[in-house]
Amino acid sequence: MKRALMFCGVFCAMMIGVAAVSAQKGANFAGTWELDKGKSQLPQMMADRLQGATWTITQDDKQISRDQKLNMGEGGGGGGRGMMGGGGSLTVKLDGSETTAETQRGKSTSKAKWLNDGKTIEINTVSNFSTPNGDFTSTTVEHWELADEGKTLKVHRKSESPRGTNESTWVFTKK
Repeated sequence: MKRALMFCGVFCAMMIGVAAVSAQKGANFAGTWELDKGKSQLPQMMADRLQGATWTITQDDKQISRDQKLNMGEGGGGGGRGMMGGGGSLTVKLDGSETTAETQRGKSTSKAKWLNDGKTIEINTVSNFSTPNGDFTSTTVEHWELADEGKTLKVHRKSESPRGTNESTWVFTKK
């Protein structure tokens, strides 16, 4: 009887461990994604200049990384500069811990959290920049979600900075 209870206890502990690990798993966003500008809702100034965007996402069980390339045309607030980063690269750990990145202009701290039973990932980024006009902080919250059986990536982005609040929805199709 003792042996059966001990076996049962060990089995239950193992099942709880498996459930905890699977709860941390979420959607797989890996791939190359191309912006569908017609389905996206972008700030007007960006929509006027943006000619295209590509996200290349890699993901494993520990982290997710995004390389963002924006092809900006001329007009609407500054000359054409070819491919602009606009956030460029981003890497976040999937265990909920903070990831820090430093650039020439400042430091960013990002944190990811799974929502909707792993169907959506929320990425919070706080960036502190130094510019000739002074220091400032920008906060961005992104919600990534797959649609159309994984062929579409929808990203709702809300950014707050001294310039105000911007909201946008980026819709990508898998290449």
